[in-house]
Amino acid sequence: MIRLGVRVAREHAELVLAELLTLAPSGVEEIDDGGPTVEYAVYGSAGEVPTLPDVDAAAGAALVEVCTTEIPDDWSERWRAFHRPVLIAPPADAPSVPALHVRPPWEAPSPSIGSGAPAQEIVIDPGQAFGTGAHGTTRLCIEFLLELAARGLATGPLIDVGCGSGVLAIAAARLGYEPVIALDHEAESVLAASENAQVNSVALDVRRFDLRRQAVPSGWPSGAPTVVANLLRPLLLELSLGQAPAQLIASGLLVAEVDEIVAAYTERRGRRDRRCLHRALRAGRARAPGGRGVGSRLAEPSGARSPLPTRG
Repeated sequence: MIRLGVRVAREHAELVLAELLTLAPSGVEEIDDGGPTVEYAVYGSAGEVPTLPDVDAAAGAALVEVCTTEIPDDWSERWRAFHRPVLIAPPADAPSVPALHVRPPWEAPSPSIGSGAPAQEIVIDPGQAFGTGAHGTTRLCIEFLLELAARGLATGPLIDVGCGSGVLAIAAARLGYEPVIALDHEAESVLAASENAQVNSVALDVRRFDLRRQAVPSGWPSGAPTVVANLLRPLLLELSLGQAPAQLIASGLLVAEVDEIVAAYTERRGRRDRRCLHRALRAGRARAPGGRGVGSRLAEPSGARSPLPTRG
C-alpha cells in the first residue's frame, strides 16, 4: 500500500482538493494543523494512486511538496483509528425526532442524550466505500434530513444518488422514508451499502447506476421522491432527474459553486421561484475542514409548505 501526500498552500487548498477528488473519487485524507499549508493524502496500491504529472497539474502553483511512503502491512487495522462515531442531533424544537449516532461496528453505542427521543444507532462499516458520517458534506445531508423529519416531511420515496456506504439512505429509512433507493456506480459501494442495510435492519433497493448514461428512477405513484446527491459539481451538473423531486438535497460543493448548481436546476426544471436554502454556510459554520462542506436544499415550492429556516 502506498501513501501519496500532497502539501499545498492553504489559500488554494479548496480548489486543489476539488481537483484531487476527481483523481481519487474514493476519498482523500486531510491533515490540517492550522499552519500555512494543508496536506492531502491518497492511498492505494502501485498503479492506483495518481501519477506525479497528474498531481502537478491538479495542484499547479499551489503545490509545496509531494511525497510517497509505503504503508506497513497492518494498515488494514490501523485505518480504523480514523473512523470515529458521530452524533448528529435534530433541531432543538423537535424532541420527537431522534438523534442519529453513526458509528463503525467496533465502537460502542451512544448513551441517551437530553430528554428527547433515544438516539438511533446506525452502524456503518465503510469497507472501500465513501461515507462514515464524519465528513462535513455527509453530516450536512443528515442534518437536512433531520430538519425535514422535524417538519413531518420525512415520508414517501427517497433516492440517494452516489450512496457510497449507504449511510444517507439508511438514515433516511430510519427517519421514515419508504421506499429508499440507493444508487452508485462503484461495485464496492453497492456491496457495502447492501451489507450495511442488512446490518441496520432497513430495506434498501441498492442498484448500480451510471448517472452519465441513466436518468434517476421516476414515475412514483406515491408522489415525487426526495433526492439526496452528495456529489461533486461536475456530476451534479450531469445528473438527470426524470421527475421533479419533492426535495433535492445537494452537497459536496465548493462555496463558489453553489449559485451555479442552483441556477442549473432552476433552469432545468423550468421553475423561477425555486429557492436555495442554507446558503449561510458560506460563513463557514458547518463547512468541512478545507472548505468542502457546503450543502444546499433546493426545494420545490408548495403552498402547503414553508421553507426551512436559513442558517446563520
